[in-house]
Amino acid sequence: MPDLLWSEVKNFFDPGLMGALPDVSVSGTSVEDWQAVFDLVRSKGWAWEYSEGDVTQRLPSAAEVLSRPADAEIVTLRVWPVPDVLVIFRPWSATEIDFDVDLRQLQGQAGLDTLCGFLCTVGRRLGKPVSMSAEGDYGHPVLGFDPAADRVVLLADPELD
Repeated sequence: MPDLLWSEVKNFFDPGLMGALPDVSVSGTSVEDWQAVFDLVRSKGWAWEYSEGDVTQRLPSAAEVLSRPADAEIVTLRVWPVPDVLVIFRPWSATEIDFDVDLRQLQGQAGLDTLCGFLCTVGRRLGKPVSMSAEGDYGHPVLGFDPAADRVVLLADPELD
């Protein structure tokens, strides 16, 4: 049985209401947590691309990435857990793991299941909650992985006004 049903949460996947790129995050993290994410990406065999500015290169250690000077090129780690679904990690701070997903790629029950599976995989590896909020609205998560429940749960009422 899926963690969530599309018919119950489809409002949270409406790019017009949520923005096309909702904010997904894990708070209270460390360099070691970022390294666990990098290792997870490699061990799962997901397609990925690491870049600094416009230059694609090998994926360094999390310690190397997070110790770069503040004025260095922007770093992104693009991950495709399944074809046609892109997750963009932005390693800006050791204390929070931030990433975006594109709601246009996650429509229907299959898209929802893909997202839930990904959030569970990351949350389980880190042993921490993973929350998704509307684009630019960090303070109001709508759904996320709950380690105690070991699944993705609703964090807000999906019947948006």
